[in-house]
Amino acid sequence: MVKKLKRFYLFLVFAFLYAPIVFLMVFSFNDSRLKSSWNGFTLKWYQELFQNSEILSSFYNSLLVAVLATIVATILGTLAAIGIYYMKNWKKNIALNVNYIPVLNPDIVTAISLMILYKVLSMETGFLTVLISHIMFTTPYVVLAVLPKLKQMSKSLPEAAMDLGATPMYTLRKIILPEISSGIFSGAILAFTLSLDDFVVSYFTTGNGFTTLSVTIFGMAKKGINPAINALSTLMFLGILILLLIVYRTSKDPDEEI
Repeated sequence: MVKKLKRFYLFLVFAFLYAPIVFLMVFSFNDSRLKSSWNGFTLKWYQELFQNSEILSSFYNSLLVAVLATIVATILGTLAAIGIYYMKNWKKNIALNVNYIPVLNPDIVTAISLMILYKVLSMETGFLTVLISHIMFTTPYVVLAVLPKLKQMSKSLPEAAMDLGATPMYTLRKIILPEISSGIFSGAILAFTLSLDDFVVSYFTTGNGFTTLSVTIFGMAKKGINPAINALSTLMFLGILILLLIVYRTSKDPDEEI
């Protein structure tokens, strides 16, 4: 009886989490613009998606920002995590607490702060300001993803390599980075999804004709969202799901399969 209740509770939790996504995916094949009635199966919204220049352009912008922000944030976050890991005592605690601030800070506060900063610096808002903002708020997540892998790494490995004559840079490339590669990859995926998903920071830091997908959808919401967005959301969800499966396979311990 207890097992059945546990399973039923687990089913309710997953149903609550994924029912809206399933609903969206199903209605991406609906032959009606209305979300309240099913008029039959169709692929026309997928066809319209690839013919809608506004949606495709904003999606390309979001994808470009996400990829570039992920690359830079992964490099900065990995190096920062290694630096924090080798810090001592109070310096390490201060660095960790400073890293937590962007993570815990409300998005709206971060967005307004960045907007004011760009105005003070007389920076024209657009692609560059959005990219810098995304790098800023995704880097701390990479740090948090890499640090646990550094703690799992044996400290004797880099020390032994340098005792044998390896330079610090060689030790970093050949010893440390391979040992924490799964954490780096997980941090990169997390940074990519956070950047692609962001709305608040993008909304307050964009301008000059540059718009991301989330800002475009927000604009559509005032006059009715095009069902082609459902099709795009379905494809994006499947893409992220594939990435998560890849992360799971790459981070899985081979001994677990035995």
